[in-house]
Amino acid sequence: MDHETVAVYESHARAWQARRPPRFVDQAQRLAARIPDGQPRVDLGCGAGDYLTHLGRPAVALDAALAMVELARSVAPDAWGVQADLEALPFRRGGLAGGWARASYLHLAKVRLPVALADLHQALIVGAPVTLTMRRGDAEGPLVDDDFPGRFFADWDPEALAEVVVGAGFALDELASQTEGREWLHVHATRARTLPDFVGPDLRVLFVGLNPSEYAADVGVGFARPGNRFWPAAGAAGLVTVDRDPRHALRVDRVGMTDLVKRATPSAANLTRAEYRAGTSRVERLVAWLAPVVVCFVGLTGWRAAVDRSAGAGLQPNRFGGRPAYVMPNTSGVNAHASFDDFVEHLRAVRRLVEHT
Repeated sequence: MDHETVAVYESHARAWQARRPPRFVDQAQRLAARIPDGQPRVDLGCGAGDYLTHLGRPAVALDAALAMVELARSVAPDAWGVQADLEALPFRRGGLAGGWARASYLHLAKVRLPVALADLHQALIVGAPVTLTMRRGDAEGPLVDDDFPGRFFADWDPEALAEVVVGAGFALDELASQTEGREWLHVHATRARTLPDFVGPDLRVLFVGLNPSEYAADVGVGFARPGNRFWPAAGAAGLVTVDRDPRHALRVDRVGMTDLVKRATPSAANLTRAEYRAGTSRVERLVAWLAPVVVCFVGLTGWRAAVDRSAGAGLQPNRFGGRPAYVMPNTSGVNAHASFDDFVEHLRAVRRLVEHT
């Protein structure tokens, strides 16, 4: 999170508590009703803990500011207090059954929200409900009239926010607007059995798969099957430095990952042309927003279904979302038409394209 924002909350926790009574108790109670009793849930950016009494138990009170965690624990001593960053959640995979985030993720820069929500996705069980409250608008940065000056805010357009939430692996149940002092957006979503996007700013390459296999969705890594040749080939081509670790690829190698279709299936043969087309439109908007140096589609099927039915492998004649587009064969083990060396050569071509674009 923004360090200056955290410092403001550390210094002014009690003053903030006095000036910010809970506004959305009904939303917290609505979330709690969807979480089975006895299963852990988390208040992400718990502040002074005003919503903890409405979220059920057991509950985790998480905040980047220790002063806020201490206040929350004084309100709800039976809650588990955790000081942690929303961009580095300290939970094991599938450790939580629900998440509440009242005006916390709005302190992240917009381009950093997708991977933060990917962290939340991996921490939740499939089917877990989440509620996020964000500010509606298009501003990004400190507020001119902030009564706690120095804080960073990112306001969101509802459609753009919905796409980030879906890209992060959540089924969007409802996105409602409410005016309470200013206009707020309440996102009600469910953790889906899929992969989140691993994307962010300053990408060298964005890889686009067809869709997650159920195996990949369950382990949280794209192209994860032992027989899939993507990761070994990407390593041999010098694009990634750690095998089957999309977070490392994003943060260290500046390599991002998404899929044309978010729905996980046993094989890509289950997908429809309509799904490919809708997914291509989503990914094109993602590429236009984040502007990776190169976008690479892993699998000709989706590109041919949605963009160019006669396309061959290699650099495409037209840009995609304003960026160079490269299409390569599917690296799945069932694709017997391409060898490991073929994949390495395609990925080396992608790397050369990155270096010369």
